[in-house]
Order: sequence, then structure tokens, then C-alpha cells
Amino acid sequence: MKPIKLTSENFEKEVTLSNKTVLVDFYADWCGPCKMIAPVLDDLARQMPEVTVGKVNVDEQARLANTYAVSSIPTLIVFKNGQMHKKAVGYHTIEQLKNLLA
Repeated sequence: MKPIKLTSENFEKEVTLSNKTVLVDFYADWCGPCKMIAPVLDDLARQMPEVTVGKVNVDEQARLANTYAVSSIPTLIVFKNGQMHKKAVGYHTIEQLKNLLA
């Protein structure tokens, strides 16, 4: 499964109303570390189909970024039962992401 694009229109349905664990990547197209972590997130989505991986472009979805106090990118937020569970900033390996999801 590939990461899904999240917007203000589908965020509630895909994240806050989801009964699955959701990992949300707040990123920008111009961000170097964001580009580096993109293939890692693709691998994670394939290896862990029980987890929804979503991506929020902060330039297009500034309101969502502000709602979750995203001030640096990439910011990764884990949601469980629709609630923010853990937050991490910067590049992470797939092992680190799996630990974040645990």
C-alpha cells in the first residue's frame, strides 16, 4: 500500500476517525530530508499494511500544519484511535519508524 495524500477535506475521515494506527508525514516538496524519508515511508507502508501512512504537504495544507504545531519538517505524528500519540521530527530509518509505531 502506498502513502495517501491527506488534505483538510479527508484528514478527519482518514486519521481522526480511523480505528487503525496512522503515521502522518508533514513535508514540503522543497525539503531535502523530506525527500530522503519518502522512500522509507513507501517501504514502511508496504511492510506494515496494518498501518495507514499519510502525507500532508505543509505548503498546501498550512492550516493542518498549524493545528498540529508543525514548525520543522519532516514532522512525523503517530495517531492511535484518532488521537495524537507520538511526534518526531527529522529523518528516521525504517527501524526507528517501527519503534515509533510500537
